[in-house]
Amino acid sequence: MADPADALTSTREGTVLLLDVNSKAKADRFPAGYNEWRHAIGCSITTPPVEGKANRAIVALLSRTLTIPQSGISILSGATSSQKRVLIQGMTFEQLAGFLRERCPR
Repeated sequence: MADPADALTSTREGTVLLLDVNSKAKADRFPAGYNEWRHAIGCSITTPPVEGKANRAIVALLSRTLTIPQSGISILSGATSSQKRVLIQGMTFEQLAGFLRERCPR
């Protein structure tokens, strides 16, 4: 059975989350499912990917949803791609894995 925790990697700096982003969606949503082939968590945002606006919207959405400061979230790679690696500081691997397991449809 697919486990959303497969989208996570624990590091010394925090937990790295693999995101599969859908921009220009009808509504902001995180998590928006789990892609078991890419081992990535879905993230939908209404903001278009223009001049970094979508990346800022992703950080804001994750901050609101995970209830951690925006300063604890940074995009490590994929700034111009729909697939992103995001560093989450302020939540342990176990906390983020539990959150995703509760909220990701499998």
